[in-house]
Amino acid sequence: MPAPRVAMRNIKECLRLKLEAGLSHEKIARALQLSKGVVSKYVTAARVAGLDWPALVVMDEAALAAALFAPVSTEKSRGERVLPDVLSIHRELRRKGVTLQLLWEEYLAAHPGQPTYRYTQFVERYRRYAQTLKRSMRQLHRAGEKLFIDYAGPTLPVVDPATGEVRRAHIFVAALGASNYTYVCATPGETQVDWLTSLGQALTYFGGVPEMVVPDNPRALVAQPDRYEPGLNRATLECARHYQTVILPARPRKPQDKAKAEVAVQVVERWIMARLRHRQFFSLHALNQAIAELLEDLNRRPFKRLDGCRRDWFERLDRPALRPLPAQPYEVASFKRCKVNIDYHIEVNGSFYSVPSALARQSVDVRLTAHTLEVLHGNRRVASHLLLGRRGAYSTQREHMPAAHQAHREWTPQRLLDWGARIGPCTRQLIDHQLTHKPHPEMGYRACLGLLSLARRYGHARLEAAAERAVQLRAFTGRSVRNLLQQGLDRQPLPKRAAETRLPTQHANVRGADYYQPPQQELFDDAPTQPESTAPATPGRHGPRAGRAMDAAGQPQSELR
Repeated sequence: MPAPRVAMRNIKECLRLKLEAGLSHEKIARALQLSKGVVSKYVTAARVAGLDWPALVVMDEAALAAALFAPVSTEKSRGERVLPDVLSIHRELRRKGVTLQLLWEEYLAAHPGQPTYRYTQFVERYRRYAQTLKRSMRQLHRAGEKLFIDYAGPTLPVVDPATGEVRRAHIFVAALGASNYTYVCATPGETQVDWLTSLGQALTYFGGVPEMVVPDNPRALVAQPDRYEPGLNRATLECARHYQTVILPARPRKPQDKAKAEVAVQVVERWIMARLRHRQFFSLHALNQAIAELLEDLNRRPFKRLDGCRRDWFERLDRPALRPLPAQPYEVASFKRCKVNIDYHIEVNGSFYSVPSALARQSVDVRLTAHTLEVLHGNRRVASHLLLGRRGAYSTQREHMPAAHQAHREWTPQRLLDWGARIGPCTRQLIDHQLTHKPHPEMGYRACLGLLSLARRYGHARLEAAAERAVQLRAFTGRSVRNLLQQGLDRQPLPKRAAETRLPTQHANVRGADYYQPPQQELFDDAPTQPESTAPATPGRHGPRAGRAMDAAGQPQSELR
């Protein structure tokens, strides 16, 4: 192989200094900044070729290179050797654990008794072939090892049929490293939910999970971008743990780390997005259906420099190496940090959710999904609620409440009335009076509980007897019942009600309703006058006056004192 043209001037100068000037190898090496071994190599090549300085001085660089580095003809011997299948070597190297040493040994075993290449020539022939491929193909990707994900730069329009508003759909692209098998879908944006949902759909499409997922450094996935130790956010870590894989972002501003994704995006832009540029879509679902049809065509399109297509390579390489999918797909969730209030509730999006009362004033992690809320403390779930759709609403679970609060929550008017009815009707009447004669029933809860607590000390029978006496006396307070029990009045017979005294209907001191009626002439002006009375009414002996004293004209005399 001829030496580069840049080095030929140094070679000619090296030979001049040696053959004409007679300098030592060490001085020539120091002058030309070469090693003594290189100087010796060039001088030996000139001597083998039988060249001296007068012959070299008239040669140009091409003639000098042909004279010094003439290839040794070995076509006859090498033509008889079995050529290795470099295409098969390139494909097999993508399998995990496969090395060039192993493939060379298999090459020897496949051709016993035939002339074959030694290991160095075997490797050299493959490397020459690999240099003819694209730069992105020079990276060695094991089967089932890496999945590269990214979003395309261009977007596709989606028209709202109701308003005519045009929204831009973002295109998610995922490609397996070994087979280049590709998945594409459209999402409304590039949020955390869009990234993780699309990743789950891609793994379902592939039918397995790779060992590693390589994105770039989007804020939706990476909380702390770093060249050496990137920090993923909580939701991304949960997704990786669910699928039992590793999500390792590429280095910032190093697209060569995910060259597969860059090439896959370019291919998708040319063979899918460009074909859809003249079509109009009115929903994201319709757009994804059109993408799915073109995606099958893309994965079955033959390679230009390799045999087969993406689908064939996927079936042979990646599919057998992928890990099985979990039973359920990952439900995308978001996380936030909350502090438990003194009432053992946390506030999330304006609504309140209970946690165990022992966690009051402590910090907990909240995991939010589309329909549920989970509270985590020390990586252990301590509460779960359905999401409330109204701000200011409360979701309180009984088991989260302290024992005293649970008892208070059980204090309902009907429950208290039932307790009183089991003791007796008069006790129930007293409880009903406490509940109905307060501005709010809960204001009478304590009085009712205090009244019912007397049954534990005095028994149901005595409490009912005291309640009956209190009802008769119209003393409806709990203090009255307690005093009756303490003084033992509940054991005494009830007092008989006094009989009603009948008033006589005929008595000089008893006046009827007519007494209080005004005279008839005052009511009716045209009524005939009564005859004059000659005998004035005599006052009664008992009570106030029984009649009125009349004057000579028949008018009542005024009484002045």
